[in-house]
Amino acid sequence: MSKPAATPSLKRHAKRARTMFKLINYYPPLIGAGIRVVDHNEESTRIVVEMKLTWWNKNVVGTQFGGSLYMMTDPFFMAILMINLGPDYIVWDKSAAIRFLKPGRGRVRAVFEIAPDEIAQIKAAADDGPKVEPVFTVDITDDAGQVIAQVTKELYVRRKDRSRA
Repeated sequence: MSKPAATPSLKRHAKRARTMFKLINYYPPLIGAGIRVVDHNEESTRIVVEMKLTWWNKNVVGTQFGGSLYMMTDPFFMAILMINLGPDYIVWDKSAAIRFLKPGRGRVRAVFEIAPDEIAQIKAAADDGPKVEPVFTVDITDDAGQVIAQVTKELYVRRKDRSRA
């Protein structure tokens, strides 16, 4: 489908977002957990995050600490929508759930992606109503591609010029 129209304001917002992706790896909570953004596309619709197993994020049984696994998923769906919807929209994480499926014994990875047509649908819904609450799921995988955890995130999106709902 189509990509959201790029207004001058949205272009400036996207440029700031690309800078954010370069700097986010220096954010102390992510450094402490060993979490790194390792890739993102030009459109900021896809972000790849990795976390190596280190003594900073190891639990008492020697596997990835569950809190760190969740933390590596925390801001990224929200960031994709904030970047692509632009400054005229409010985007918040509303709720989250994590299912631990098997122990993480090494490096783990999560790929966050929202298709441009889905972003356009969310924008249209926010433009037409007081709010929209999209739900996204991301798999956390190990180096063998095995899913070790699954995180579901519910977001809250509305136009800034609309009343709260």
